[in-house]
Amino acid sequence: MNYTVDSPKETKKEKLLNYSTQFNKEVVLDVKNLSIFYGNKEAVKRANMGIEKNAVTALIGPSGCGKSTFIRSINRMNDLIPSSRAEGEIIYDGINILRSDVNVVALRAEIGMVFQKPNPFPKSIYNNITHALKYNGQKNKQALDQIVEESLRKAALWDEVKDRLHQSALSLSGGQQQRLCIARTLAMEPRILLLDEPASALDPVSNAKIEELILQLKEDYSIVIVTHNMSQASRVSDKTAFFFNGDVVEYDDTKKIFTNPSETKTEEYISGRFG
Repeated sequence: MNYTVDSPKETKKEKLLNYSTQFNKEVVLDVKNLSIFYGNKEAVKRANMGIEKNAVTALIGPSGCGKSTFIRSINRMNDLIPSSRAEGEIIYDGINILRSDVNVVALRAEIGMVFQKPNPFPKSIYNNITHALKYNGQKNKQALDQIVEESLRKAALWDEVKDRLHQSALSLSGGQQQRLCIARTLAMEPRILLLDEPASALDPVSNAKIEELILQLKEDYSIVIVTHNMSQASRVSDKTAFFFNGDVVEYDDTKKIFTNPSETKTEEYISGRFG
């Protein structure tokens, strides 16, 4: 999918693999010296991070430390805030997606996002999945039916709703609504899935289902998740980045972050001394 008029496809591999020699996997997103401002306030400060392919990357840290601002920058959601501006680079598919000529609609189809609070449309379950597809020109009912089933299966929701696809999505439980939002995002066939505290408003049973789903989805997608739940981060993620006051204090394998962090501030946060 094209994001700009001229996409330098011939240099894709070189640009995606240039983050750091400490990572063995392919880097699907290469964040370089990223700073994000709201007016004069620097919410994220020169962040550098390589997001690995088919892995779960958790962003942890106290409230207001830049986690959500960072994840929203990956698919340009911060553009909706008039005072927001970004400096640095986020390299995806060989392109700095912060460039002004990037097709943001096409980008968001490949880098999908699910928010903290489930936000299904006031439509049927079926129409929630097909809404964007129809808007983009897909009219074939057989194809739409197949996408609906595949997306709901991937979101571990098909068996629960297959007999009521034409009922309102608002009739679903909170956990089901969140999985429907995930299915709606998956229907667009993204490569990267951004999850901004996807289970924080859910009960423990629904939370466990979301975590199980994340572990399944990483086989096919690269996932970035913001979470305040330290146990959740340790259970589902492969890499963890600790944010504090807009800085990426430490970014490493999750096991190392939670058992032997390199930075004192990380250890203090993990152990609950602040935050």
